[in-house]
Amino acid sequence: MTDEQLSVVVDNGVEVPVPAEGEVWTVGAIILDRDGRVFVQKRSADRRLFPGCWDIVGGHVEPGESLLDALGREIAEETGWRLRRVRHLLGVISWTGDDGRGRRREADYVVEVDGDLDRPALEWSKHTAYDWFGPDDLPRLKESRAAGDTIIHDVIAEALRVRPDGL
Repeated sequence: MTDEQLSVVVDNGVEVPVPAEGEVWTVGAIILDRDGRVFVQKRSADRRLFPGCWDIVGGHVEPGESLLDALGREIAEETGWRLRRVRHLLGVISWTGDDGRGRRREADYVVEVDGDLDRPALEWSKHTAYDWFGPDDLPRLKESRAAGDTIIHDVIAEALRVRPDGL
């Protein structure tokens, strides 16, 4: 366990899968603000995977990296915030991107972070905008997505529905 991981609280009952040899995994972070809205960022138009789409914070788990370490790393890289608490596993899904990396398994978590939620430090070379989405904003999550691609929409809708107590 890393020092960073030791300082992260994982709520009782939250499953953290361990990737098997050869599996490609990604992690996603559902970050809620004090008004119950979810943080999303728009991928830049030149990204190979899901260009111009709204997306949650997250990314690929590196070889030898745990899901929690990857979650903390991705949150820090993409927002400048620090993972503080893992509240709920929304689920594990499988999907195939159009980037040639094949089938992936993705674990999406509702998390709490430390940092100024009004001032994320985005990776501007990879993202062009950010916003906080509530239930009325869900249709915007389908912008620039292929027909039938509702993964991000569905993950965020589920997070808003099951919002853990205290958030």
